Amino acid sequence: MAKVTGKVFDVGLFKRLLVYTNPYKITLYFVAIAAISLAVFAVTRPVLLKITINDYILTKDAHGLLIFIMLMLGVLVLEVVFQFLFVFYANWLGQSIIKDIRQKLFNHMLNFKMAYYDKSSVGRLVTRAVSDIETIASIFSQGLFVIIADLLKMLVVMGVMLYMSWKLSLIVFAILPLIIYATRVFQKAMKSAFEEVRSQISNLNSFVQERVTGMKIVQLFSREETEYQNFKEINTKHKKGWLRTVWYNSIFFPIPELANAIAVGLIVWYGGLMVATEGTTDSLGEVIAFIMMIGMLFRPLRQIADKFNTLQMGMVAAGRVFAILDTESNISDEGKIETIDIKGDISFKDVRFSYIEGEEVLHGISFDVQQGQTVAIVGATGAGKSTIINLLNRFYEIDAGTICIDTVAITDVKLAALRTKIAVVLQDVFLFADTILNNITLENPTITRETVEKAAKQIGVHDFIMSLPNNYDYNVKERGSMLSSGQRQLISFLRAYVTNPRILILDEATSSVDSHSEQLIQNATDTITKGRTSIVIAHRLATIKKADTIIVMDAGKIVEQGSHNELLQIENGYYKNLYEVQFIQQENDH
Repeated sequence: MAKVTGKVFDVGLFKRLLVYTNPYKITLYFVAIAAISLAVFAVTRPVLLKITINDYILTKDAHGLLIFIMLMLGVLVLEVVFQFLFVFYANWLGQSIIKDIRQKLFNHMLNFKMAYYDKSSVGRLVTRAVSDIETIASIFSQGLFVIIADLLKMLVVMGVMLYMSWKLSLIVFAILPLIIYATRVFQKAMKSAFEEVRSQISNLNSFVQERVTGMKIVQLFSREETEYQNFKEINTKHKKGWLRTVWYNSIFFPIPELANAIAVGLIVWYGGLMVATEGTTDSLGEVIAFIMMIGMLFRPLRQIADKFNTLQMGMVAAGRVFAILDTESNISDEGKIETIDIKGDISFKDVRFSYIEGEEVLHGISFDVQQGQTVAIVGATGAGKSTIINLLNRFYEIDAGTICIDTVAITDVKLAALRTKIAVVLQDVFLFADTILNNITLENPTITRETVEKAAKQIGVHDFIMSLPNNYDYNVKERGSMLSSGQRQLISFLRAYVTNPRILILDEATSSVDSHSEQLIQNATDTITKGRTSIVIAHRLATIKKADTIIVMDAGKIVEQGSHNELLQIENGYYKNLYEVQFIQQENDH
């Protein structure tokens, strides 16, 4: 698994990133050529300036001076053009790479087990998929290539300096170790600081996402002040993380400027002595060229340190993203059956399951459902009812036993083939911030608007939808907030119905709706369960009297099984006690 190491630069991690440049080799080579060209153009200007001063200004050659001024102008124009191309294509390359990584990451996350999401913060995952990946782009657009270009420029400048005057070069080079040492210390300190910054950003995103999502609970329980204080604490830690990076920057950045000023002063002093004592003016052009090149040598060091910060932030972000890409939390999809014509027989044989290893939730469950039957599962909260649904859809892997549909083990069927034959209506209906039509079809091109409207009329939902502004094109906003819980439930029934499933699962579908919606839902249930194998989980026992078989669960085991009338005949039976308690409660309510 990828992890963020303590290294200033993680070569292994960088090699993984370079793999994503393969589709863009031509652009990568062009950016490299542009970086080399910039180094050459940059050092050409002081060389031309030295020649201009020594050979044309001091000799008062106006014609030659004009030619070299035009040459310097031409070099400057070329440098500007290549600088533009370098910046544009380096950024283009970075954005292209992160587009590919983000697509791969999202596709990977789409196939995670539900167990992964049970343990993972949504805010952190959003941070990884959005801001962390955006930070990776800076490795190519502002980090790596800029550093390479600056290093090339420095090497060329040092070579030209030595060629011009080894004495003046030694003066400049004597100051370099100080800056290089300071840069090294700065890089190590910033690596640690940026890891803390990314961690605090994740904490902040996670906190805000959860509180905004659960704002109703926050306000219902008057938690505004408490959550505000918690936010202030997290926000303060975030600020301290960033201030730590600012502190290191504040200490380091004056050092190259100070070294630059000292080097210029020494060159002017020593070069001036050479001109004064040797009585030659040839050194004057070299002194001025050296003053110009000192900036080209020292300034990149400051920029390299700054860009190294960017590179390190990108590497930290890359480490976090690759950690998710390396996470093996996918449901095994090695089934060889890609298409299956399900009749609807279901069989659980001695199924054992645990969400947490060692803490078994289902203890050897066995039952059979015949094609076209309606089976109800009842029991107290935590009895394992919803777990059965999760296992049938293969959201989780069972620990032992077998689950079969039409005598075929569900592990032998491709996940997509299996799930297209099963429709689930959950108690907590999730709707996207989109139109009702798109929430029903989920943009499946095989389900037309006419199909949806026909299905809506069949289950009695059409009139309700037509009463809304823009009817089927009504935007329900985030999580369907513009609809009541009963209306959302009706939409979910229609969504299940239009897929024409062979197996239908209703999980607490009427537990949180009003009596009017419950009647509509009951009518819809009668329609969509007709001719289909149906599994119904319900707290309200009145809604499952017509079920062919009722399975009663307690603490992960099946304690009773039979029809409504059969179960009522069991003396001191679990189901009978449940039913009598609910019946008495309903009588009291009336």
